[in-house]
Amino acid sequence: MDPRPIVRFALRGRAALATIFLALAASTLAAQELSPRAYWPAPTGTKVVTVGYAHSRGDVLTDRSLPVYGVDSRIDNGVVGYLQTFRLFGRTANFVVEVPYARATTEGALYGVPVRRDYSGLGDIATTLAINLVGAPAMTPEEFARLRSDPPALLGASLRVVAPTGHYEAQRLLNVGTNRWAAKLELGSALPLAAKWLAEFQLAVWLFGDNDEFVSGKREQDPVYSVQGHLVRRFRAGFWASLDANYFTGGRTTIGGVERDDLQQNSRLGGTIVYPVARGHVVKLGYSTGLRTESGGDFDQYTLSYSRIFR
Repeated sequence: MDPRPIVRFALRGRAALATIFLALAASTLAAQELSPRAYWPAPTGTKVVTVGYAHSRGDVLTDRSLPVYGVDSRIDNGVVGYLQTFRLFGRTANFVVEVPYARATTEGALYGVPVRRDYSGLGDIATTLAINLVGAPAMTPEEFARLRSDPPALLGASLRVVAPTGHYEAQRLLNVGTNRWAAKLELGSALPLAAKWLAEFQLAVWLFGDNDEFVSGKREQDPVYSVQGHLVRRFRAGFWASLDANYFTGGRTTIGGVERDDLQQNSRLGGTIVYPVARGHVVKLGYSTGLRTESGGDFDQYTLSYSRIFR
């Protein structure tokens, strides 16, 4: 294959290379997320508005077939989310809507030509429905206070759906938007270990629709399977910290009927701290880094979010 047309395209397309890595980074962050206290209940009627920010730096998840080397990406992701708790079949349930935005700067070499590109845009909107199965029926604030003082074992389930609403250009290799539907099915549990300590576990599978407008033909992707574990220390109401780890595998892609050698088998380790700065105002800090990084997950991520809680 003659590389010159691709090199010329990369040099004159201002966002070409960054587009590749930004979409891959967004996919990476979704599949590799660490989510402690994801199934901790709240009183019926609770509303939460969250503004979040994540900064990632390093080698994002790249397609092994792309001739790009020496990758160094700096990716900034923002998200605005809304959560509403309600009663469903007598259990605690919640519904979440998230709208993301991403901006990236990527440096690398394409067929030996050094390139630096910037890119930004809205990502795919995600919605999540979660319900408690064991341990947390629908509760008033008073009932929730009693549960929080002596938590039982909890088991919950969730369905997350990502819609193809993000910015997408069919002539680019990859974009901020993925131009496909995706869904995550998950089971999560929380087990009290001792006073102030909890162990949490989550099992999930990501399922992906096809992208029929990928630049090289239809793009298909196998499911991604993941497991998470969290050791949580509660200090007082609303103030807690956790040690977080995950492992995920799968996600091999097929493009134009040709299966790619891009199986994901990665893991991450991180920590989270949540602190209530005032009644109804919560700040969350997080950090994670790659442990096993066989498929482009060797990056550091810093997260910060603010939540306003209404009851």
